[in-house]
Amino acid sequence: MKKLALLAAALGLAACGGSSDIIYKPAAQKLPQHIKKIAVRPFSNKTQQFGLEEKLTLKVIDEFLKNGEYTVSPESAAQGVLVGEINHYILTPIQYDVNLVPTVYKLNVIAAVRLLDKEQNRYLWEEPALQVTKMYSAANLPGGFTEEQARESLWEILAKDVVLRTVEGFGSVSSTSQKRLPGNQDKQPEGTTNPNP
Repeated sequence: MKKLALLAAALGLAACGGSSDIIYKPAAQKLPQHIKKIAVRPFSNKTQQFGLEEKLTLKVIDEFLKNGEYTVSPESAAQGVLVGEINHYILTPIQYDVNLVPTVYKLNVIAAVRLLDKEQNRYLWEEPALQVTKMYSAANLPGGFTEEQARESLWEILAKDVVLRTVEGFGSVSSTSQKRLPGNQDKQPEGTTNPNP
């Protein structure tokens, strides 16, 4: 009798756990109530490409204005300040024609972004490696892009991620692992070998 009751309880638990109606949805992590206005400090550019920071800064401001949840204002009047820097800009040809002329490119941009609470003088959130990637055909091919057009689409994606991270909170977007960043190889002590070459 005990075995039958135990079996029935186990089957009941299995039926509850197997339901597709159960979805984990964490509560939105909103900014503190005192933050009503956000300033976007001009992004800094740590790459060798000229002029990236201005276009990204303007795109982020536009996205905040489209979203409308927070007012964009000068830094002196804002309670929150968005601070960012473009760390990596990597353009790589990934496909060639028979004459070894590149036909497909991969553009990869990585930026670090954080939000400063001016009242508390601390960062509320930080994404150290927001990464966006665009693969596109060369401009001389049908449906192709110039590098500038590909950049514009990347700025739009990155700006939406920054605004989403600010409005929706943790988990809405995420940074790339530090191990996957270009030029950030793990250094090993001498005499050790990498188990995963």
